[in-house]
Amino acid sequence: MKNGKSAAKKIAVLAIFTALSLVTFIIENQFPPLFIPGAKMGLANIFSFAALIMYSPVEAFIVVAVRTGLGAVYAGNVSALLYSFTGGVVSMTASSVLMYAVYPRISLISVSVIAAVAHNVTQNLVFAGISGTPLTLGYMPYLVLIGIVSGAVVGAVIMLIFKKVPQSVFEKAIGKKV
Repeated sequence: MKNGKSAAKKIAVLAIFTALSLVTFIIENQFPPLFIPGAKMGLANIFSFAALIMYSPVEAFIVVAVRTGLGAVYAGNVSALLYSFTGGVVSMTASSVLMYAVYPRISLISVSVIAAVAHNVTQNLVFAGISGTPLTLGYMPYLVLIGIVSGAVVGAVIMLIFKKVPQSVFEKAIGKKV
């Protein structure tokens, strides 16, 4: 019964992360882009990054996949799913590798910045490839800069959450220290 309870608890936490991520994405989608078409802060990534820290890459990928799928449907932009999903998978892969290979030698903010830049670069490459418009690659320096800023913000929020929220909250939610 204990395994059943912990599995149910994990599913509930992941559902909450996914819901919070989706709501954040929908709210952020209501604001105009940052400087160039399609550029957003990516605040929804806070919750997939939290899933990575609290659980593993598998759970983080689940949050990313469900949020990008539902986000595309709710935002009414299913064609953007390919960009969002691909960018999310690449950025979560980068985060996972960094978290398991070099963290804590580099900070959570550094991991988040690298992931955000990887996300933006991937989305731009996919768009240029699919649309056949290599001129959009001219946006790359701006997307890297926006990735640095947004990654720093997301990383700082994650760092604050895991420093300021009492450990007992995480222990109750997932049954272990984070």
